[in-house]
Amino acid sequence: MATEMTVAIQKSFPGRLSLDISFRLPLEPPVVLILFGPSGSGKTTILRCLAGLEWPEQGIIKFGSDVWLDTAAGIRVSPQGRSLGCMFQDYALFPTHSVAGNVAYGLDGLSASQRRHRVTEVLSLLHLEGVENLHPSRLSGGQQQRVALARAVARRPRLLLLDEPLSALDLPTRSKLCGELRSLLKQLAIPSVVLTHDWAEALALGDRMAVIHEGHVLQIGTPQEVFSRPRDAKVAQVVGVETVIQGRVIEVSNGLATVDVAGVKLTALAAEEAGPDVFVCIRAEDVVLEALGVGATSARNHLAGTVREVSVTGALVCVRIDCGFLLSAMITRAAVEDLHLAPGEPVVASIKAGAVHLVPRRDGI
Repeated sequence: MATEMTVAIQKSFPGRLSLDISFRLPLEPPVVLILFGPSGSGKTTILRCLAGLEWPEQGIIKFGSDVWLDTAAGIRVSPQGRSLGCMFQDYALFPTHSVAGNVAYGLDGLSASQRRHRVTEVLSLLHLEGVENLHPSRLSGGQQQRVALARAVARRPRLLLLDEPLSALDLPTRSKLCGELRSLLKQLAIPSVVLTHDWAEALALGDRMAVIHEGHVLQIGTPQEVFSRPRDAKVAQVVGVETVIQGRVIEVSNGLATVDVAGVKLTALAAEEAGPDVFVCIRAEDVVLEALGVGATSARNHLAGTVREVSVTGALVCVRIDCGFLLSAMITRAAVEDLHLAPGEPVVASIKAGAVHLVPRRDGI
């Protein structure tokens, strides 16, 4: 029995986008695939093609042994025939329906008693007991998110499609619920495709990640692999975070976290949902390079290291430093000359605590 979903499709929007996408999604064990890219890159079109709401001009979509689309053979399975669960970025809850009514929507094939049983089962799974009779306007953002997810999974779908599932939330709520959504997706054990342009969400939610740009897949791998080892300059530009490495929070005090990264201690702003296992994320432009012996700045982190690589990227220069782990810095050409930076030369990298971003690392990834 086939244990993966295969997608190889082409679709054009004259004057706007030419989509030519190919990827595979393992189904056993179920994984969360992130489609990551900027607005207009083609992510939503891919999701709509998977859902059967858009029809590619050419291509194949296979889910295990089932063929959902084969343009050459004239096969086009309807959205209803694909047994999908969809969660939209604005949640699309019915304002006139209660929570139970929203979850029950689409369960028409069940008897009344079976429908009640399934609604109760799903509400319990997503910790929504006690709000069954409330309408969406009386729910918090997090509760609305869980109701939308409950409705998506109530029909026992074979595949979950989530379009920017956290974008409707304010930033503090989004950060808090990101880890909760990851736990729910793993508990549901349903293969999932999640659209996002937020790198923290991609790291926290995904098992696999496909970088989408101008209708093409640029790179596929684990989120950490893609962020820390982009295949080329274009991927690096799209993902926008040059240093991503595993770390472990060893102490939290006065709003600051001490993190062990490959034996090096870093100070970061403590993240409410992070720890003890985290991804430590540092943007290259937030790293300041100094010569050895220069007086300490206000930055919390001063890491002595050795230059490994100096590469010109347009008007700026990317410097890779070995300071117990590989760290990227983006500086001007003038700074390279002033500091006499070259492979093998010593240097100090300074990073403010607020520039060291901690993202929860879950399930051993």
